[in-house]
Amino acid sequence: MTTFDDREHAFEAKFAHDEEMRFKAQARCNKILGLWAAAKMGKAGDEADDYAKTLVAADIEDADHEDVVRKVTADLQGRVTSEEIRQKRAEFLPTAKKQILSEVS
Repeated sequence: MTTFDDREHAFEAKFAHDEEMRFKAQARCNKILGLWAAAKMGKAGDEADDYAKTLVAADIEDADHEDVVRKVTADLQGRVTSEEIRQKRAEFLPTAKKQILSEVS
């Protein structure tokens, strides 16, 4: 195998790893968002966890974060705006990334 082939395989492995980490961070972010939204709805414990899981699943099925925003907006029935939900999601993403990275180390 040539040096070029080694570098190509290393690049592909890094890309795959980065994509996996991005996917996990997005899923974790949706879970955190789900727990936040569940608290706004007065849910706690298993009920809150189940709601958070529905957001993670919704994002996996459609891979569009706006679907998550629309679902939370509808579920919260006017308690918060879509923009507030997007801001919360943006706020939770760095936390989710840190959590994922700490689990890998």
